[in-house]
Amino acid sequence: MSRPRIVIVGAGFAGYRTAKELSRKARGKADITLLNPTDYFLYLPLLPQVAAGILEPRRVTVSLSDTLPRVRLVLGEADGIDLDARTVHYTDPEGAGGTLGYDRLVLAAGSVNKLLPIPGVAEHAHGFRGLPEALYLRDHVTRQVELAAAADDAATCAARCTFVVVGAGYTGTEVAAHGQLFTDAQVRRHPLRKGMRPRWLLLDIAERVLPELDVHLSRTADRTLRERGVEVRMGTSVKEATPDGVLLTDGEFVETRSLVWCVGVRPDPLAESLGLPMERGRLLVDPNLQVPGRPEVFACGDAAAVPDLENPGQFTPMTAQHAWRQGRTAALNIAASLGAGVRRPYEHRDLGFVVDLGGVKAAANPLGVPLSGLAAGAVTRGYHLAAMPGNRVRVAADWLLDTVLPRQAVQLGLVRSWSVPLDTASPELARVPGRPRARQEADARSGPGAATEQETRPGRRATEPAAPAVEQAEPGVAAVEPTEVASAGEAVISEAKAREAAERELPEWRGPEQESPVRWGPAPNAPERTAPEQDPPQPLAPEREALERQVSEQELLERRGPERNAPEQESPERQAREQKSPEQKAPEPAKNQPGGEPAKTQPAPEPAKNQPSPKPAKPQPDGEPAQAPGPVKRTDADPAEGDS
Repeated sequence: MSRPRIVIVGAGFAGYRTAKELSRKARGKADITLLNPTDYFLYLPLLPQVAAGILEPRRVTVSLSDTLPRVRLVLGEADGIDLDARTVHYTDPEGAGGTLGYDRLVLAAGSVNKLLPIPGVAEHAHGFRGLPEALYLRDHVTRQVELAAAADDAATCAARCTFVVVGAGYTGTEVAAHGQLFTDAQVRRHPLRKGMRPRWLLLDIAERVLPELDVHLSRTADRTLRERGVEVRMGTSVKEATPDGVLLTDGEFVETRSLVWCVGVRPDPLAESLGLPMERGRLLVDPNLQVPGRPEVFACGDAAAVPDLENPGQFTPMTAQHAWRQGRTAALNIAASLGAGVRRPYEHRDLGFVVDLGGVKAAANPLGVPLSGLAAGAVTRGYHLAAMPGNRVRVAADWLLDTVLPRQAVQLGLVRSWSVPLDTASPELARVPGRPRARQEADARSGPGAATEQETRPGRRATEPAAPAVEQAEPGVAAVEPTEVASAGEAVISEAKAREAAERELPEWRGPEQESPVRWGPAPNAPERTAPEQDPPQPLAPEREALERQVSEQELLERRGPERNAPEQESPERQAREQKSPEQKAPEPAKNQPGGEPAKTQPAPEPAKNQPSPKPAKPQPDGEPAQAPGPVKRTDADPAEGDS
């Protein structure tokens, strides 16, 4: 009997915890597959510290392969689920598609940035849901402070060092708190104009900061932000965003180059594509985290609307704590559905929340006990160390170094603005210019349809010299950015072949008058070919030689007349016809001969003018085309040659 197949879509808090618990319980008795776009689990609560330069990016990422040894990792994004066929279709990072079959499916796709119909927000704002967005924000803030310090006028300096954060929830509050400390540390080494300092604004239409959390946490966070100089404006939001600033709902226009969108999150669009009952974009499940009518499908985390048994009629909020606990419950119920254990509904008890406000400041209420200041900061960092599934020593070391050493405020430029659009279903991945393409041939050749230099050398190492670019693109082929091809994982050719392909000159086309298949002409620097009449004569067949011997050389010269350049002699049959018809002295001269009509109009049984020939006629130096050969009927000629 084959082992049951379990497919988990998403490696966030819910998906990672489900895979971890199932791998412990299954112990090799089930095939567990984890489908995720990245090979790491991202610890989101510490992402603001990455944007502020406190933690390095790898500190908040945990390797899936190292921490889930009995789980098969498949890199890719799920783009379709067939519930009847029990298959999941996905696209891997290089654009190839794949299908995974399952007996049990866990949908834990997570959430993405929440959008609002506000003009200009999608074009000029950036979210904060993935590691690429955090890296971009760190570079962007650093760059704006440096440009502000070098600005020539006060207005430009003020606009560049003004930062607007929309959304005073958990994420937005921490981004504003850490961001203010980060920019203050920068201007101490790069002073701005006299009397100027970085300006941070925190906006929300709610009545207070952290409206979804305890009132104590809200008051502590609000007080700390205002003491640091953050402008907290409740009941205010963005009415319109422009490249030069934002128009607020109270009518004020704030000049800024930085708009951070932390309004909230929405479930991943994958859940809506299933056609199952939904609750505000979340998949409805029962208390056992199973989809009604589909007992083989489980859902948890931000993608699932899980009933809150402590508050009947409501659903659990989209927080990391609930996702982490729901992952464990889903694993237990999946094991029970396979005959190991007993199903249990999802129940939770609020253990409190912690909000890191940067430095030694924090707000916390563990087990309902309100804390602030240094005590809250110690509890907050201790909680994060305990909750992280890995990298605890490295995170603690970075915290220690941050207290004794200045932060390294440098912009790496690894993530560009267009790489992290606000409207994306994959905030964990930086966008690339164009989807991946199929692998190209390793050998670049001249001609239509051949691979260009950019297409064949996307994987050039940083130490290799760049090959010269092709000056002229081939007709009908769109230009490809080098970064697009590099991200697509296309074929890489060797350095020698790359230089040879780039230096090879394109041959010129034969003229359009040819009706035969197009051939390449001589290279631009090749020596000029001689006219066809100067080519060595072809051997004649024995029958033809016998006939020619019957005609004297003198008669041949007299009959040929002006056709001195004709390479062949007339046949005896044509001579006999001429003797019977005195008025028809001789065949008409070839094209371009004095008084003659074009040879192609003569009824002579010569081959067609446009027959393929490996030795096409070359224009004469005086601009006149080569003379056509005489209308001699040849029976010995090679069929592949023909007359020009």
